Amino acid sequence: MSNTKLKRVDLIFEKDCSAKEILQKAWAMTKEQIINELLESGLKGRGGAGFPTALKWKFTGEQPETERYIICNADEGEPGTFKDREILFKVPEKVFGGMTVCARVIEAKEGFIYLRGEYKFLLPELEQKLNAFHKVLDELKIPFRIKVIMGSGAYICGEESALFESMEGKRGEPRNKPPYPTISGFRSKPTVINNVETLVYAFMIGKHGAQKFKDLGTADSRGSKVFSVSGDTPIPGIYELELGMTVEQFVEEFGDGDTKAVQVGGASGFCVPRKKFKATIIGFEGVPTGGSMMIFNSSRSMYNVLKNYIEFFEEESCGQCTPCRVGCQQLKLGIEAVKKGEKHAAYLDQLMKLTQTMKITAKCGLGQSVANSFSSIVENFREEMIY
Repeated sequence: MSNTKLKRVDLIFEKDCSAKEILQKAWAMTKEQIINELLESGLKGRGGAGFPTALKWKFTGEQPETERYIICNADEGEPGTFKDREILFKVPEKVFGGMTVCARVIEAKEGFIYLRGEYKFLLPELEQKLNAFHKVLDELKIPFRIKVIMGSGAYICGEESALFESMEGKRGEPRNKPPYPTISGFRSKPTVINNVETLVYAFMIGKHGAQKFKDLGTADSRGSKVFSVSGDTPIPGIYELELGMTVEQFVEEFGDGDTKAVQVGGASGFCVPRKKFKATIIGFEGVPTGGSMMIFNSSRSMYNVLKNYIEFFEEESCGQCTPCRVGCQQLKLGIEAVKKGEKHAAYLDQLMKLTQTMKITAKCGLGQSVANSFSSIVENFREEMIY
């Protein structure tokens, strides 16, 4: 990654891309060759967790159960994230193609796109393009079909096991782990679940090879990433950038000259203050992100920002586990009490301990990630929580 200007990339939305040619190339390769190509590229899941894509596919394909599934998680519910909507609108064939390449590796006959309920307006054109894609599969004699399943508007269903529950017609609640999806996922069968962006990158690696992807980013964060840029910026929008940049570089490109904080990764991510811009890397060796980059300038109250996040978590909690259900309520009541002077400022330290307990004991990523935004905002903008 350059130490100066950000490098903009055009892999995701690259126009000259024939699904038929790339799939023919994939079917001429063995499953092991495809996995090795992905391993060489260093592709990690673009949802934020960063699990190596090749290993997820490999582990699923190795299961003795022959009924296997590939699912595209298009339940883009993280506040400040709107990149998947654009990908599905502009280049859905690349998403279908990535799912089909995965199906080749794990020998799946059926795949599903779990589409965010608020994106229902995409469905008619998505179905039309999917029908055209199926005709390409027929020409190539590839026995694979993709269906679109609509989400129900619940943030919790972005969590993979809650997504499976929703797909099976049940209440969207996280399952206990293990077993993990590679062993027991949708319909209790081995399942690969990747987000929209990950599948497109897997498809583009199939076109260009591992080296082009590997040449971008850093040793720990290979490739590029699509970012949803919003907030106090003169140029909001969707940008594909090389991973490994510092927050300082990002702010120089997208800030309004008065940026005091950047929320990396949405409500479940981390708030980076101005004093840490230079030292904070956007990537798996620093602060990973699913894509949301919200910029706040000096006019913004970080207390209001934090309260908004906590109210969001409180509303979206499935209520299944006590740490998340009660913890979110207590965090909101706590910061309100401190702000009103009903509790001493030292009470913030007790709330910080509560978030760490939630991080350890909450059943899924929703409750566990509350600590990220809470602790980073309280630590860096403590004075705004009090006065």
